[in-house]
Amino acid sequence: MDRTVRAFADRMATRRSVRHFSAEPVPLEVIEQAVRAAASAPSGANLQPWRFVVVTDAQRKRRLRQAAESEEREFYTRRASAEWLQAVAPIGTDWEKPFLEVAPVVIVVFEVHQGPRTPKPYYVKESVGIAVGVLITALHLSGLATLTHTPSPMRFLNEICDRPAEERACVVMPVGYPADGVTVPQLTRKPLSEVLVRR
Repeated sequence: MDRTVRAFADRMATRRSVRHFSAEPVPLEVIEQAVRAAASAPSGANLQPWRFVVVTDAQRKRRLRQAAESEEREFYTRRASAEWLQAVAPIGTDWEKPFLEVAPVVIVVFEVHQGPRTPKPYYVKESVGIAVGVLITALHLSGLATLTHTPSPMRFLNEICDRPAEERACVVMPVGYPADGVTVPQLTRKPLSEVLVRR
């Protein structure tokens, strides 16, 4: 038991968000199995209020990038606070999102709310958040890189992904192999002694 969880924790400690992807195709069977793992997450009343839209079509990815960059440009230049911009400066992120077009796969995760074809769900954000965590883990363990991207607002994703109004996008995840020679910011994680509280 101890060996298993230590090995898992060590493997997950190597996970990093990647913003520069190779265009090399990835096995779609791996993507499907990662989504299968994500869909095993617990959910309020077991209503499983999630939808995972796997986008591989080049034109659709281009539209997604253009719409996301339009929202992000507005956010970075007009709406973002100086404090927030300072906080993300070490990561090197800005309004340009080429990874949405370059990555071979983009997974758009939607929350499923009450609608004409869907019952009222419970604890939607909590349930979908857990599922996204499982998805990130499954993709990392399969050897693929990903990133959680949250343009705001995200209503444009319903049209691009052909989803009904009761579905609301919550995260966009480009998936693929890291680009050759890609580097990531030098970040440190808080030590266990700082995040674990015993009582």
